[in-house]
Amino acid sequence: MDILQYVFFQNALLGSFLASILCGIVGTYIVTRRLVFISGGLTHASFGGIGLGVYFGISPIWSAMVFTVLSAFGIKWLSTRDDMREDSAIAVFWTLGMSVGIIFSFLSPSFVPDLSSYLFGNILTITTADIWALAILAFIALLAFSFCLRPIMYVAFDREFARSQGMPVQCMEYLLIGFIALTIVACLRMVGIVLVLSLLTIPQGTANLFTHDYKRMMWYSILIGYLSCLGGLFFSYFWNVPSGACIILVSVLIYLAVKFCVILKKRK
Repeated sequence: MDILQYVFFQNALLGSFLASILCGIVGTYIVTRRLVFISGGLTHASFGGIGLGVYFGISPIWSAMVFTVLSAFGIKWLSTRDDMREDSAIAVFWTLGMSVGIIFSFLSPSFVPDLSSYLFGNILTITTADIWALAILAFIALLAFSFCLRPIMYVAFDREFARSQGMPVQCMEYLLIGFIALTIVACLRMVGIVLVLSLLTIPQGTANLFTHDYKRMMWYSILIGYLSCLGGLFFSYFWNVPSGACIILVSVLIYLAVKFCVILKKRK
């Protein structure tokens, strides 16, 4: 328990808590709306923003936020056109982001930071600015999903019914996919581009084994996500391995354990 006295570990614990709230809320919408593939495309597209930030000497996280939000809007716009399928639109921005990130990282005239930290993450390196970003996004998510939960659920489960009720479905979908993009970038420091999608889907899949109620699934996802972060942090400390990979490994182990218990219960 001596490690709890270190500031970087305290930041990691606080960041894990805030990220669990944010990913639990947003990830539940992703899973129920079946936007996992789009989210995967956005995680890889964010690398383009990181490369541009490195090249122009600005914060890679802020440039990644702008680039990823624009990519999200681009995917949404292209997928609504008759001459473009959704998976093709995702592939366009997925590959565009990765190629732009690689090119501008190598063209950077100044010192290039360790890009592997953005690819694989390291929660022990999160800063006060990262915590504030997570706190603001988590607060906005709590407010939005508290006051607009019913319309969001209508959009997630039945868009045609939502349109028949006079709801601005198109506008809400753009806002939600933009918020998904911001959530992805905010969590890059924790688990990285390669693994951030797991934090938005695995706890939600585990929660879905317990309940099919949207609200309960959201709260269970937050709890399971935080337990995964805590377990991953301590495993990372004792094994001296990357924290992001440990967090995802623990979340997968929790899912398998719960799934096994559910199968045993059904057989009885």
